Amino acid sequence: MHIPVLLEETVAALNPQPGCVYIDGTLGQAGHASAVMRLAGAQGRLLGIDRDGEALERAKNNLLRDQIPGTHTLVHGAHGDIGAIARANGFEQVDAILLDLGVSSDQLDTPERGFSFRQDGPLDMRMRNDAGETAADLVARLSVQEMTDLFRELGEEKRAFAIAKAIDRDRRKAPFTRTLQLADCVAKAVGTAHTKGRHPATRVFQALRMAVNDEMGDLRKALEAGIELLKPGGRMAILTFESLTDRVVKQTFKAHCGQEVSLMQGGSEWRGTLPKTELILKKAVSGQQEELESNPRARSAKLRAVRRVED
Repeated sequence: MHIPVLLEETVAALNPQPGCVYIDGTLGQAGHASAVMRLAGAQGRLLGIDRDGEALERAKNNLLRDQIPGTHTLVHGAHGDIGAIARANGFEQVDAILLDLGVSSDQLDTPERGFSFRQDGPLDMRMRNDAGETAADLVARLSVQEMTDLFRELGEEKRAFAIAKAIDRDRRKAPFTRTLQLADCVAKAVGTAHTKGRHPATRVFQALRMAVNDEMGDLRKALEAGIELLKPGGRMAILTFESLTDRVVKQTFKAHCGQEVSLMQGGSEWRGTLPKTELILKKAVSGQQEELESNPRARSAKLRAVRRVED
């Protein structure tokens, strides 16, 4: 069962009021959405987006089962298209937006989806598993240099070149088609000395998953389009699970918060990216010890949030 991460903190940051118009760009099983819509009430409106069709069906069932109030519009799509999806469904100005960028427990725990380096399955990793290149396709296609760059940039893997060389050596004997096949190759190339309790293949699997699903491109588009959708006073909260995505969120929010700059001729002016926002949380919020003990997948979660203000 997927347990919503930082649930209380996220709902508090979004501060939903009765009649709230809310977009969940990564609906999952609707854990966060259910909590928000209970506060939004019968007049509330939810636009739930997810690129995983199976997750979307589970979310629909959960919302019905738990008798979550309000109007629910569920759309199969990527959060990078949040602007176009919102406008197409009549969500022009909204009160709250959430992006939970974690891989769901269902995806990790289903070997057939190919996300896990701990269970054997096809080397897939597609969030939308009916279209696009798989991780196996990438591993077969990329050159050693391209794999090295990928593992360094998206996985922040220090031993990227050694891993890429090991993959290249092994794929000459047989193509990589299974998750444990790749995980074992990486483990042999890296060893466990510098991983500090983390599986040696963690960063490689992260990089491949991000590349297969264009996660960084989707995130950047979703942040800009999402801030545009907020009405003055509207709030946007983002849950990240890797330092790379957290850095992008932090930098984007900082640009939209801008700063007052003193002028040589006296006075000051605001400089930043429009629409203008202000931080709700002065720094990222992480899980408390009690949550980390009951839900280990919350250990790397960080929550950041902003409020749109008048330009």
